[in-house]
Amino acid sequence: MIENSSLLEQIVKSFSTNSVSKPSPSLVVEALLEAEKNAKKRQLNYCFEQLLGCWQLYFVTGTKKKRNNAGILLGAGRYLPKLITIKLSYSKTTLGLPPEQTEAGIVENLVDLGILKLVLTGPMQFLVQKNILAFDFTRMQVQLFGFKLYDGFIRGGSESEQNFYQIGVSKQAFFSYFLIQEEMIAARGRGGGLALWVKSE
Repeated sequence: MIENSSLLEQIVKSFSTNSVSKPSPSLVVEALLEAEKNAKKRQLNYCFEQLLGCWQLYFVTGTKKKRNNAGILLGAGRYLPKLITIKLSYSKTTLGLPPEQTEAGIVENLVDLGILKLVLTGPMQFLVQKNILAFDFTRMQVQLFGFKLYDGFIRGGSESEQNFYQIGVSKQAFFSYFLIQEEMIAARGRGGGLALWVKSE
């Protein structure tokens, strides 16, 4: 069995070299679950600055509900297809923030399908003691063949943006990060699934 750290290094290498040979999805899921377990056991706390930058989504798992509402099961994991590029960017800002809120900024999610590009942006805040990054996508930009089709607020985005820091995390979308390294980050989403991103230039 491949050691956890060695396997994670192989994942980063397969991404950077665009290698066809990758660790099997089942091993990746196992490594992520082990990393999550270790983070909780060691009570690791990450800092907001470690998340800043651009990260490309490389591996995800799905979820499925158990019968009789008994909870959520982790689904099979998979690498993202080469035809789809999804990048998550975190940047820090103090504009419009409450004086006491310093671990906050802007999140941008880019989905590139080649001819179609979708960019979602909005406010975020990082809860250091819990390694939770809460966010809300309030604006959207859509481009088709390089032409801008839409650029503005979505789903009451203007009001949501103004009220973001007054809303409890329990009512927001969030990622609970359990692994933050120089070349990769991994988290469990609010829905229960796991995701791994690799540093993008």
